[in-house]
Amino acid sequence: MLKHKGGNTVNILLVEDNPGDIELTRRALKMGKILNNLMVTEDGLEAMEILNRTGKYRDVPKPDLILLDLNLPGKDGRAILAEIKENPELKTIPVVVLTSSQAEEDILKTYELHANCFITKPVDFNSFIEVVRKIENFWFDIVQLPKGK
Repeated sequence: MLKHKGGNTVNILLVEDNPGDIELTRRALKMGKILNNLMVTEDGLEAMEILNRTGKYRDVPKPDLILLDLNLPGKDGRAILAEIKENPELKTIPVVVLTSSQAEEDILKTYELHANCFITKPVDFNSFIEVVRKIENFWFDIVQLPKGK
């Protein structure tokens, strides 16, 4: 495995409540070429605690990338996305909406909330793995991201 072109292990926050999709994402990232620290939460409220580094998450690293599902318990992905993009400390973190939705209103709403991209999750294993690997390649091999604080 290689480190990110910036020389560091990348921190990825996966906000996803489907255990199968969590496992597929873990597997795809392990198969990838970038060293990563994957943090996972299945709950929208906990996601905001992680991002704001409050309570027991005070010492977690700031994510370099957020993979965000829309339909979550506690606080849905749209509300999380809105909070992220309104917060000066968080708004530069790329947010990839990775969801089962194909609804045009979800696509439009997430872009209005300044999502960096919207991807509908493929239903078959190999396609899902390929999508996650392409996300990793794009965001950590091709794109220039701001240096984390």
